[in-house]
Amino acid sequence: MKNQHLFRVLAVLGTAGLLLGAQPAAAETKATGKPAQVNAAQSKKAQSASAKVQYFVSPSLDDLPNDAYGEMVRKGEAIFYNTGKLAKPYAGNNLNCVNCHLDGGRKANSAPMWAAYVHYPAYRAKNNKVNTLAERLQGCFRFSMNGTPPAADSDVMTALVTYMAYLSKGAPVGEKMAGAGYIKMQKPAQAPSAERGAKVYAANCAVCHGANGEGTKGKDGQWAFPPLWGPDSFNWGAGMHRIDTAAAFIKVNMPLGKGGSLSDQEAWDVAYFMNGHDRPKDPRVKGDIAEGKKQYHEENCRYGEN
Repeated sequence: MKNQHLFRVLAVLGTAGLLLGAQPAAAETKATGKPAQVNAAQSKKAQSASAKVQYFVSPSLDDLPNDAYGEMVRKGEAIFYNTGKLAKPYAGNNLNCVNCHLDGGRKANSAPMWAAYVHYPAYRAKNNKVNTLAERLQGCFRFSMNGTPPAADSDVMTALVTYMAYLSKGAPVGEKMAGAGYIKMQKPAQAPSAERGAKVYAANCAVCHGANGEGTKGKDGQWAFPPLWGPDSFNWGAGMHRIDTAAAFIKVNMPLGKGGSLSDQEAWDVAYFMNGHDRPKDPRVKGDIAEGKKQYHEENCRYGEN
C-alpha cells in the first residue's frame, strides 16, 4: 500500500484547486483586488518560521480494522486517487482529488484533508452561507471537477468524508492548524507578468503538463499530469483560477518533487500566465462575461481577458 501511495504521488501534479479547509492564500483589498503589501523582512521571517513548524501527521491506513469502517475508509482513499474513474458520473473533467491535495490529502500547505475535516461546518464568503463538509465537497465537484455534485448521502460522498475523518484522527477540532489550506503569498517585487510566466512555464512545467497546458495521460487513459487550462481543466469557478491561490500552491509544491525551488516572483508570474488562458465556464454565471466578472470575478483574477 505504501509503495502504491508513493507511485501515485509521483504520478500526479496537483493543480485543480480543491480548496478544502483552505484559508485565503493572500490578504487583499476589495478596492484594488491586489494582495496587501508585506515587507521583505516580514516575508523572510515568516518563511524561516514556516521551516520550523511541526505539522499534523495522519494515521497510517495500515492500522485500519478489517471491518465495514475500514472498508469505507479504503474506498474513500481509492476514490481520492482515482476520482475520474471511480466517481465518473460526477467528475466532468476526469481530474482526481489528489491532483491538488497531494500525498493523498496528507501534505501540509496543499489543502490537506486532516485540516479540512475539523474546519467544517464553516462560513464561506463564496456562497455567503455556512457550509457543511458535504456541501464543501459538492462545490469541489461542481467547480474543480467541472462536474455534477454527488448527493450528501451518496456512497461516493460517504466514502470521501469517512476517509477524511480517518486522516484527521487526533487533530484538534475548531482550531487553526499549521499547514491548513495554502500559504499566504506576499506581494511580488514586480507586478506578475505573463511574458515572464511563459518562460517559467516552458522551463519548469511543460515537460509534464504539455506545451499548451493540455496535460499528459498514462497508458490507462487517466491523467498522469492534469491539464492546466482548456476544456478538460478546472472551470472559472474553482479556487485555483485565482492568481494568489495558484501562486501559493505552485510556490510550495511545484515542480513536483522540487517544491520551493521557484522564487516568489516566478510563482506569481507562472500563475498569472497559467490563469490567463481559457477554461470551462463558471456554472454560476448566467449572463454575459461582464456580468459574470462583476458578480464573481472582480478580485485577483483574469476572468474575461481571453
